[in-house]
Amino acid sequence: MNQILIAEDEERIAQFVRKGLKAHGFQPTVVSDGASALAHAMSGGYDLMVLDIGLPVLDGFTVLQRLRDVGSTLPVVILTARDSLSDRVAGLEGGADDYMSKPFGFDELLARIRLRLRRATGEAASSDRLEHGDVGLDLRTRTATVSGRAVELSAREFALAEVFLQHPGQVMSREQLLSRVWGYDFDPGSNVVDVYVRYLRKKLGADRIETVRGAGYRFRG
Repeated sequence: MNQILIAEDEERIAQFVRKGLKAHGFQPTVVSDGASALAHAMSGGYDLMVLDIGLPVLDGFTVLQRLRDVGSTLPVVILTARDSLSDRVAGLEGGADDYMSKPFGFDELLARIRLRLRRATGEAASSDRLEHGDVGLDLRTRTATVSGRAVELSAREFALAEVFLQHPGQVMSREQLLSRVWGYDFDPGSNVVDVYVRYLRKKLGADRIETVRGAGYRFRG
């Protein structure tokens, strides 16, 4: 059972991630400040750390720098509200293995955690790709193809496409899609799913995502 360290000072988000990871068979531990995050991470008892940047005592960048300065190779996935290009570059060049912005969907976070754990243990990358029909998603590079042609998707469009390709032929309700893609931050009354399905239809093909009246959407590929 993989041990995951969650360094997050916002209780609501920390518990959302903790409960989700525990439900998928991980053993999560939550700390709420940078000093505790660094001490736990350096203990050698964890397989991966989910790291917020805006931590008290020591910020996430400092935690990451100190870890890498002592030669730690612990996989680190940054999860933060700071989504500027300069912050992303600083995080990745500072030694983070991945960088996700808040608000986030749990399924995308879970996929990224699993990917980093597979890479850390040297497993084959065959599961780094999802395909159905002629639509393909590369989970490592976060790129999409249709009939071999590259298609540019935003981060949220990619996350929605990923959920559809994980459940081809299955009817997904709007509530399921909201929860999986928009996560803890979703509004049950929002029409954001319909908006993003429309975006995906324009990019992947209008007939690939079927509207099932009164139930939701189904990806046909």
